[in-house]
Amino acid sequence: MAQRSRIVLECAESHSIMEVSRRLRVARDTVRTWRRRSIERGLDGLCDDPRPCVPRKIADADIERVIVKTLEETPKNATHWSTRSMAAATGVSQATISRIWQAFALAPHRSQTFKRSTDPLLIDRVRDVVGLHLSTRRRRPWCSAWTRSRRSRPWRSQPVLPMMPGVPERRSHDYVRAGTTTLFAALEVATGKVIGSLHRRHRAACRFI
Repeated sequence: MAQRSRIVLECAESHSIMEVSRRLRVARDTVRTWRRRSIERGLDGLCDDPRPCVPRKIADADIERVIVKTLEETPKNATHWSTRSMAAATGVSQATISRIWQAFALAPHRSQTFKRSTDPLLIDRVRDVVGLHLSTRRRRPWCSAWTRSRRSRPWRSQPVLPMMPGVPERRSHDYVRAGTTTLFAALEVATGKVIGSLHRRHRAACRFI
């Protein structure tokens, strides 16, 4: 648009087509085209003409059906929709499903975790953990431990926040325990020795130091 405007302004100052072409370093046919269009249509002539394209085959109702199905339903024998499963369920092509999800910022394959802590000592404990990690720079030994269950627990401590346009599904990272056997284990990397402690009940009194 800036180049076309310069061509029209140069022509308006009674410069010849050859001179405008030389000064702006464009082809003479380009100068003729935009000079003629500006004379015929004015400023509207500087815009591109509508280009022919293939008419859209999918209707607004089909797009709405895909969006509603993505947000409110889950597929059988799967945790979330994929482009293939959604295409099979709606009769729309996989490429179209991808374009719809991209246009409305939908990502069924993504899931985030969240947790709202009510621990009054949260800040102090975070400082302890961060300080422990920083102490490794001074060659102090430390041990990292985590829990691992044989199967995932579906009973989350808080309700799942559903997916919305631009926001993936969010679920709490922890779950409600319904009776477990606790096994604490540590590995001495230098010797390969495994230190373990088994507890029949899972409660706060179970500590492994």
